[in-house]
Amino acid sequence: MTIYASIPPFWKRWLSGHPHLPTHLPRLLLAARHQPRFVRRCPVTQSLIPLLTQLEWEQLPTSVAGKRTEWRLTPLAAYVGAYLLKLEQGLSTFGRLRAFLRDHPALIWALGFPLVADARQVQGFDIEASLPTQRHFSRKLSELPNEVLQNLLDGQVSWLQSQLGHDFGQVVSFDTKHVLAWVRENNPKAYIAAGRFDKTQQPAGDPDCKLGCKRRHNQKRPTREGQAASEKVGVGEYYWGYASGVAATKLPLFGEFVLAELTQTFDKGDATYFFPLMEQVERRLGFRPPFGTGDAAFDNFYVHEYFHSEQQAGFAAVPLRQMNERRTFDEQGLPLCAAGLAMPLTGTFINRTSLVQHQRGRYGCPLLHPQPSGTCCPIDHPDWPAGGCKLVMPTAVGARRRYQLDRDSAQYQQVYQQRTAVERIFSQAVALGIERPKLRNQLAIANQHTLTYLLINLRAMQRVTALLAQRAEPRHDR
Repeated sequence: MTIYASIPPFWKRWLSGHPHLPTHLPRLLLAARHQPRFVRRCPVTQSLIPLLTQLEWEQLPTSVAGKRTEWRLTPLAAYVGAYLLKLEQGLSTFGRLRAFLRDHPALIWALGFPLVADARQVQGFDIEASLPTQRHFSRKLSELPNEVLQNLLDGQVSWLQSQLGHDFGQVVSFDTKHVLAWVRENNPKAYIAAGRFDKTQQPAGDPDCKLGCKRRHNQKRPTREGQAASEKVGVGEYYWGYASGVAATKLPLFGEFVLAELTQTFDKGDATYFFPLMEQVERRLGFRPPFGTGDAAFDNFYVHEYFHSEQQAGFAAVPLRQMNERRTFDEQGLPLCAAGLAMPLTGTFINRTSLVQHQRGRYGCPLLHPQPSGTCCPIDHPDWPAGGCKLVMPTAVGARRRYQLDRDSAQYQQVYQQRTAVERIFSQAVALGIERPKLRNQLAIANQHTLTYLLINLRAMQRVTALLAQRAEPRHDR
C-alpha cells in the first residue's frame, strides 16, 4: 500500500516513484493520513476533496506562457480549484470567495496556494498573506486560456466513456442558452438616452458583448378605430450578452453529461454552434455519433447530412422549421410537384452567402422541361400559366433527408426524447448562475461557463462512481 492509496488510478501511476506531491498540484490529492489535523477536521474541505480529486489535474500546465510571474508563484490548479469552489458554494462575487476561503483556512491548504509561514497561527501560516486579492482572482479568470480548461473536459469525457462503455455518446443533443451581459442596457429601469438596443452603441460595461434576439413572435399591429388589423409585426426579446452552446448525452439511470461547450456573442445564430461542438464531440469520443437531436433552429440540410451515412443508419431528430412544408421525392432524388410528377434539374449554382457553402439546384415543371410536352397540368395548378411549378433547393442528400425523415416513427420519438438532456444541463447551469454572470469580458465569461460544465460533470461522475460501486457489491440471498 502506497501513501497515495486514496488517489485515483491515473494518479497512482503518475506519482509512482515520486516521494512528494509536485508543487503545481493541489494538496487535496494527498491521502487523508498525510493531511494536517485542521484540514482533516474541516467538514467543508473534506466534502469538497472527493469531488475535486476526480479532475485530471495533471492536464494543467505548470505555467502559462506569456503571462505574468504571478502564474508561476501561485499554481494554476489553486485558481481553478478556487473557481470551482466559488460555483459549488454559490458565491456570486470574488470578494465573497476570498472571504469564504479566509473563514476556511483548510481550503487554502488543500487547494495548493503558497503558504506564508506564521508560527503564531493555529494552522501555521498567515491567511491574509497566503491568499490572492479579490482583484487577482478576477483578473486571472479573464487571462486564463480557455483551452487549459478544455483539456480538463477532455479527461472527464474520456473517463466517462471508459466507465459507461459503448452506449456512451451514441445520441447527442445540442442547444444554446442565452447569457445576459452585466451592463445597464439590460436593466429595464435604467434610463439610456442614446437608445437601449442600438447595436452601434457598444455598452461601456462590457466591450465584448453583442446585441441579439432571444425569441421572436408575430403580433397584430395596434390600430386606430376603423383601421384594418390584418398586418402583423415581429416582436422580439432583445438583450446584450452572449450564448452558451452545449452538446450533451444521456444514459438511463446515470443521467446527463456534457460532451462539448462553446461560448459566443449573442449576435451569432444557433446554427453556428453545430460544427464547432460536433468537432469537439468527435475528438473526445473518437467516433462520429450516429444520432443527434435539437430544436427547429438546427433544421438545416448540413445537420441532417452530418448524421446520415451509408455505413450506419443514423439521423438527426430535428423537427421541421415549417411544419406545413412537405416535399416528396422519387427514387432518383428528384422532387415531386403538386401533381406527383418528378421535376427535372434545369440548372445549378453555388450559394456562397450561407453558413456552409453549397450547391443549389433549380427544378422546373416536368411538362415544360427539358422540352414542352404539349400536355396541360393535370391538376390545373395556379402557377401553370406563369411557367409551371419552380423550386430551388440544395442538391445535397441532407436537403432530402429533412423531408423524408419519418418523424412519427418510434425510433425518431425515442431519439427526440433525449433532447431533454441538454435542457437538464442548462437547468443545472442556471442554478449555478450561468444566466447572469457578474463578469465584464468574453474570455472571463467563457472560462466561467467551462468551469460550470466541469462542475456539472464532476457531480455526475460522483453519481456514476456510486452507482457502479453499488452494482459491483455482492448480493446475499436472504
